[in-house]
Amino acid sequence: MTTHEYTAGATPPLGSARVHPGPTPSPVSAPTTAPGSAADSAPRSASAPKKPGRDRYLDLLRSIALVRVVVYHLFGWAWLTVVFPSMGVMFALAGSLMARSLSRPPLGVIRGRVRRLLPPLWAFSAVALALMFAGGWNVVKDPDNGGTWGLVKLIDYVIPFGAPPFPWHVGSKSGLLEDTWAVQAAGPLWYLRAYLWFVIASPLLLWAFRRVPWATLLAPLALTAVLGTGLVTIPGETGNAISDFTVYGGCWVLGFAHHEGVLQRVPRYLAISCSALLMAFGLWWASGHLGPDGWDLNDIPLAQAAWSFGFVVILLQYSPSWQELPGRLARWDKLITLSNNRAVTIYLWHNMLIMATVPIIDQAYNLPFMQSDSAVAALDSSYMVWMFLLVWPLIGLTILAFGWIEDIAAKRSPRLWPNGAKSVKTAKSAKSAKRKKGASRGNHRV
Repeated sequence: MTTHEYTAGATPPLGSARVHPGPTPSPVSAPTTAPGSAADSAPRSASAPKKPGRDRYLDLLRSIALVRVVVYHLFGWAWLTVVFPSMGVMFALAGSLMARSLSRPPLGVIRGRVRRLLPPLWAFSAVALALMFAGGWNVVKDPDNGGTWGLVKLIDYVIPFGAPPFPWHVGSKSGLLEDTWAVQAAGPLWYLRAYLWFVIASPLLLWAFRRVPWATLLAPLALTAVLGTGLVTIPGETGNAISDFTVYGGCWVLGFAHHEGVLQRVPRYLAISCSALLMAFGLWWASGHLGPDGWDLNDIPLAQAAWSFGFVVILLQYSPSWQELPGRLARWDKLITLSNNRAVTIYLWHNMLIMATVPIIDQAYNLPFMQSDSAVAALDSSYMVWMFLLVWPLIGLTILAFGWIEDIAAKRSPRLWPNGAKSVKTAKSAKSAKRKKGASRGNHRV
């Protein structure tokens, strides 16, 4: 089995309005305190300590990764996995945050990470399972997931230790949603499974990294080579979970290396040269092991591991550690802040929202001015563009509807639209407090 940006055994990316089942997949851009959490992400430098606060460079990387995930799942462009390996980037950022947090007692850190992860998952699972059951799915009678074991596996919708069961076909082909929608909706859950196991393993991994850093850093690549070349095969979901762990384990430990300052101690020319060679090997291996979607690295574990590892090293070597977004990037500040604060929500829901665009756009065919052949042909040819344009407002509505659960999970006051903008009331209160403070100082001086 291969490692994908989908759930193990799920269908290929959403490349059209109608998706047919096939082996595999996921990112679903993603989401850290939970995948892609909005927690404080300033790494520790090898030299001078940085000011406390958010590292906006890492926030920018996480936002790009989430957007790439959505675009990939919508259009299914295989080359996107080469241009920007989102999952490797997201795991590296999560690993850096985890290393930062492990300055505190490990059990408390793990408990906090799991607490932030589960409530958003529960909200998603409640909606997804309700729709599956309403569509007539009976997990006990499911030929692929049936019996008592299928019923027990539903626990993975509550705590993602493994891959959750889902029907390959549910509802009707003539219904509002394609009858394979459940496969796509469950796709992003593989990432939560991998993230949970990385979090649990992090105290041991960080302990090993601090004692034998290079062996710990390179061990996942070596294990991927053993599994990815077929020297050892592990069947079923266990094999998929181990494959995910090895393919992205190097990126997770790279997050440790970034936080601990190990990468900064490596001469840049040497790090970039070695990364380029590793990435070249990944592309060479991919060229001889192309999957059904060509250069989609999600179908080629060893190539994915090598390319993602080298790519992440380069990104972190050039990490400028911005306290504020510079130049023209500053205009995107609010959207980047929002996406980081709602990374889990965006990642969990985006696949389902992509599919939800189809019945909405299909209503356009019933409009009076759409009855000519030319109008229908125009809509057909631009269908994917309309899906792309429509999915972002739907993501925005989902952030309003479910995003606040991330705040509750993090023990913060719930916020509907946390883009970093201060409300007028808050600004006035701050200004008033500042005036009072100034007046108090003036009276003291007199």
